[in-house]
Amino acid sequence: MDFNVGLPRTQKGYNSIWVVVDRLTKVAHFISVNTTYSGARLVELYISRIICLHGVPKRIISDRGSQFTSRFWEQLHDSLDSKLRFSTAYHPQTDGQTERTNQILEDMLRVCAIQYGTSWDKSLPYAEFSYNNSYQASLKKSPFEALYGRRCRTPLFWNQTGEKQVFGPDLIRDAEQQIKMVRENLRAAQSRQKSYADVRRRDLTFKVDDFVYLKVSPMRGIRRFNMKWKLAPRYIGPFKIVERKGEKCLRVPEEQAPLEGLDVQEDLTYTKHPVKILETSERVTRNRRVKMCKVQWKHHTEDEATWEREEELRATYLGLFASHP
Repeated sequence: MDFNVGLPRTQKGYNSIWVVVDRLTKVAHFISVNTTYSGARLVELYISRIICLHGVPKRIISDRGSQFTSRFWEQLHDSLDSKLRFSTAYHPQTDGQTERTNQILEDMLRVCAIQYGTSWDKSLPYAEFSYNNSYQASLKKSPFEALYGRRCRTPLFWNQTGEKQVFGPDLIRDAEQQIKMVRENLRAAQSRQKSYADVRRRDLTFKVDDFVYLKVSPMRGIRRFNMKWKLAPRYIGPFKIVERKGEKCLRVPEEQAPLEGLDVQEDLTYTKHPVKILETSERVTRNRRVKMCKVQWKHHTEDEATWEREEELRATYLGLFASHP
């Protein structure tokens, strides 16, 4: 067991993921939680999400977080005749499996959040489903098949037996798209994890006309693709190498990263400026009509347009209404 913390807070108040992995079958469960949850609250989730599905485990390995070191957890495991063991620092073999699962999970959620623009907790069930039905080289099968002895029938095949008519086409279509995208992200994440190990085994060289991705460090408060912190992209590109300058210095074309007109502040934030109003509408809030405008912002596409109050826009950007009196 381990926690994946430091995630953006969702509308439901979640900011962390509780990751539980079975060491034998590699089956994983991803549970949305908040770092302020008490030990009693975590026990409720543990019973409903783990014990009710798989029974009481004989032994559990977790990190030394305060959620697990409390006396409450010790008494719980004593009453269930289960042993709680803690991972050892600098010994990844004790809990390294969950750490690797955390890395793959972050990669999947990062792309899902960018693609759909929704909270990461909405994509979490699809990520868990796809992970448990992905091929594991150490098992020679998927975790689901290792646990239940058969392959899982996925939503990608619902429309072959008429169930699509039962649940409704919109629901099925959305599920199919979610599963397909998460599966692609999972394969990319697993391939990326393998590449991390391969880097240690061979020298990686680049030459002119190769395409590379640039690694960017996650910074608090900085958004990329409208996401911040752990779910923000770690790599940007690809960029074409136009010149080599030494062993570790490469030059890419400047036109691939246009920054003119972007006023960056000292804290690396920038002020957004409206370009045009795409459409207008009225909404009723507390028996009061409020005029709203859908605004496209500079350096953003129409898909990233946002709804803003007209009175606030007129107070700040009066010239924006030249064509919308």
